[in-house]
Amino acid sequence: MALLEYECGACGCVFEELVRAGEEPVCPQCGGRELRRLWSPVGSVGAARISRAARRDSDLRRTEREAARKEKFVERRKTRRTGSS
Repeated sequence: MALLEYECGACGCVFEELVRAGEEPVCPQCGGRELRRLWSPVGSVGAARISRAARRDSDLRRTEREAARKEKFVERRKTRRTGSS
């Protein structure tokens, strides 16, 4: 099975369809069979790599978020302890 992208010649609808070998899909909007298979680009493995600067920036933001969460947690704990006394 393959996930293919099509454009309907009758209504212009663009859609993706899981197609088995030898199977002819139909348009989901109008039921037409005048379909043109479109070329779908595939992402490359290297595209997922990020630069050192971007990684460092992401790590810094994560550290800041974790510090803020910890601070909120400590404040809630203090409030609970003083409120229950």
